[in-house]
Amino acid sequence: MDSGYIYATYLIEGASDLEKKARGIAVGLTVGTWTGLPREKQEQMAPYLGKVEEVVRLEPADDGSPRGRITIGYPMRNLTADLPAVLTTVFGKLSMDGKIKLIDLQLPEEFLSRFPGPRFGIEGIRERLGVHDRPLLMSIFKQCIGLPLDELETEYQKQIEGGVDLVKDDEIFFRDDLAPVGERVRAFERRNRVWEEQTGKKVLYAVNLTGPVTQLPDRAKRLVEAGASCLLLNVAPYGWDVLHRLAEDPDIPVPIMAHPAFTGAIYASPDHGLSAALLLGKLLRWAGADIVLYPSPYGSVAMPRKEALKVAQHLRENNGVHRPAFPAPSAGIHPGLVPVLYRDFGRDAIVNAGGGIHGHPDGSTQGGRAFVDAIEAVVSGVTLEEKAETSAALRKAIDAWGVVKA
Repeated sequence: MDSGYIYATYLIEGASDLEKKARGIAVGLTVGTWTGLPREKQEQMAPYLGKVEEVVRLEPADDGSPRGRITIGYPMRNLTADLPAVLTTVFGKLSMDGKIKLIDLQLPEEFLSRFPGPRFGIEGIRERLGVHDRPLLMSIFKQCIGLPLDELETEYQKQIEGGVDLVKDDEIFFRDDLAPVGERVRAFERRNRVWEEQTGKKVLYAVNLTGPVTQLPDRAKRLVEAGASCLLLNVAPYGWDVLHRLAEDPDIPVPIMAHPAFTGAIYASPDHGLSAALLLGKLLRWAGADIVLYPSPYGSVAMPRKEALKVAQHLRENNGVHRPAFPAPSAGIHPGLVPVLYRDFGRDAIVNAGGGIHGHPDGSTQGGRAFVDAIEAVVSGVTLEEKAETSAALRKAIDAWGVVKA
């Protein structure tokens, strides 16, 4: 493929003449019209004209409608190095043109290098935590809305005493009148420091970054000044370019965790939107996410296993430019699922649990310890049942949720 182009691949249904459809897209999303232009105008516009790279016919849809996959090249000279420009060019008005789904983007390294990518990535976060030989464990801070700061501190302490590596805010924690975000950061990070002094174990707290989009960079900087060790951002509602600007800002030197809120409205349809792998894998990594949460293949809001693995692949593969990012497959995770998580996502992943920690029969601390012991077991090649013989916390978790065999 020509390094002077970015390439977009689409899944199309209903176009009887795929070649004609592809040519229409290549022209319509670049110079607008072509055949009616005089020769001198064509010569002038030629460097800006899109090109058809590939047309592949697929098996018809269930109702007999024709289906195909096409790849279009868009000249880099048409674009500025930001995701709004890229997405508007390759899928702006086209997204409204019937059954068509953007399933992949390929950017040459020259263009890709103009996106920040993860500031820390997998190795940088491992360095911050001092953990290199196992999956990380994260707790979701549930039941936070409407609680005063002292109660939240108590609940936070229970989570870190369970042995988690990260604690993240609930993504819906917007109104924090009883526990203002600056006070919350100072209080939780103070507890992190005390815990490290007592045990040698470091913990990151991912605080939910909220507010008017124009104020987010300043708010992020104030949170960092207050001691924030990680930021959580609902990227889809706020915008990929917001993540880009936060990630490249030298005054925001902390990892950024991307939450998938609202992305189901974009990737879930088989006929419209963007593929999950592109949306949650490539785009979030390019824009600067160090950690990406997304639906696991196991819970009630499950993503198909093949798609979930593809997201992880895009987050971690060598793209020649960016550090790899941590995948955090989430929802429905309990200690008995750890062997399957480890089989599917390996060492460089984050085990992320809400109900699987807080719903433990003996509370959040024991819930965390059950996960710690489960992770230790799978890394060392021991079955959960064997480990449970010496771990009461894991034993009770297995009694509550069972074990899913890898």
